[in-house]
Amino acid sequence: MKPVTFNCTVLRDGHQSLAATRMSTEQMLPIAPILDGMGFSALETWGGATIDAGLRFLGELPFDRLDALKKAAPKTPHMMLLRGQNMVGYTNYADDVVEAFIKCSVKHGMNIFRIFDCLNDPRNMETSIRAAKAAGAQAHGTICYTTSPVHNVESFVELGKQIAAMGADAIVLKDMAGLIPPSETFAIVDGLRKAVDIPVWIHTHDTAGLGASTLIAGIDAGAGAVDVSIAPFANGTGQPDCLRMLALLKGNPRCPEYDAEKLVEVQAMLQPIYESLSKFTSHKNEVVDSDTLRYQVPGGMLSNFRTQLQEQGMSDKFDEVFAEIPVVRKALGWIPLVTPTSQIVGVQAMMNVKFGRWKNITPQAADIALGYYGHTPAPVDPDVQKLCAEKMGKEPITCRPADLIKPGMEDLRAKLAAKGLPTDDETCVIYAMFPQQLEDYYNPNKPKPEAPTAKPAPAPASIASIPVTTAGCSAIINGNKMTLNIGGQTHEIVVQEL
Repeated sequence: MKPVTFNCTVLRDGHQSLAATRMSTEQMLPIAPILDGMGFSALETWGGATIDAGLRFLGELPFDRLDALKKAAPKTPHMMLLRGQNMVGYTNYADDVVEAFIKCSVKHGMNIFRIFDCLNDPRNMETSIRAAKAAGAQAHGTICYTTSPVHNVESFVELGKQIAAMGADAIVLKDMAGLIPPSETFAIVDGLRKAVDIPVWIHTHDTAGLGASTLIAGIDAGAGAVDVSIAPFANGTGQPDCLRMLALLKGNPRCPEYDAEKLVEVQAMLQPIYESLSKFTSHKNEVVDSDTLRYQVPGGMLSNFRTQLQEQGMSDKFDEVFAEIPVVRKALGWIPLVTPTSQIVGVQAMMNVKFGRWKNITPQAADIALGYYGHTPAPVDPDVQKLCAEKMGKEPITCRPADLIKPGMEDLRAKLAAKGLPTDDETCVIYAMFPQQLEDYYNPNKPKPEAPTAKPAPAPASIASIPVTTAGCSAIINGNKMTLNIGGQTHEIVVQEL
């Protein structure tokens, strides 16, 4: 069996997981050419929260970053994380918008699209897979690993077969919370390799200290490539460090060769960048968090909930809130905890404990129950679904959610023209996801604060003001209104009191 290859995530997930996605393009450019010459199978340079955060906090147009990084690192394939029908936003978008986004991304240098869906609904990946291949790029269908009574090795392998049948060029096992045991990693990778005739890659995090052993187990099972990062943007809530993985694989017949001196050089270049981003880093993200294993939730969600409960005088409710998370997951069909579902489940669990189970339901949780996010892994609790339908005033659906969305590109073009903004496809697809951020970019006189500083106003007596933060997301429940911040984008919604 050939040596495994490494994908380097430091320019995307490395700083997203450990520094709130705040590394700028300017900071990346001196490093990119060195990474380009090291022989990585891919450089993850875009996607995830980088597009939103770059536009919102760094004043960068997303495609400008991709152009700059592609110019600085032209030899190695560039890879991005794409949320299927959500693109890099937080809701479903029309097929023509998804297709245009992918076409634009390929035009600007993207080579590999790692495509997942927060519910593991392959219908929500199909348009993206088709569009990526039509544009001449690779489409890697991605399975979100999670634990529940309905998830097991066989179900993950079956999902992989469905994704492969859509034409995916590879299958990726995505362990977003760093929870998958090595033995199960081996079983899933081995099962996928026997079931599909395409490569299997692995992505994990070292939140619970399992990441490195997970990768080794996957490599022993025949994974073609695995994700690593480079310290200090590695380990903890990030991916295992490249040098560390090379040391652990020493003597393994599949150990790859990467220039250790060059890796040390890159580490030295990254260290001052990491220090300059200290406002966005935290020691708790750098160390093993064994509580992640106990509660089976992403580490960021765990640590932030603990802090927020303490601030609200609800520390005594910690176990109760976390015990409620599987209750909410079960009622909503045992959905995985990944953006944006981790945020939705976390907030709903908090609300259930604070106000009584299902007394208040967020529109997002209701939409999951009613099928507007897609097909859930298990049936939704019928009583919860009925309650949501009655209070939201709409019926459950079973079709692919995007089938209900009208084509959007011409409407986007018209809106931009009316505002005097560019109407090219690139601007249209970014505007579809982040309209306010894009308008702010073109209005340089409008202040762009790094983060909100004002405290929420006191809430009415009926509902307390509760700030909640989950993995990469936060929420403030204030009266019957809720402000959500998911990956840097703010959403104002009204909480339905049931």
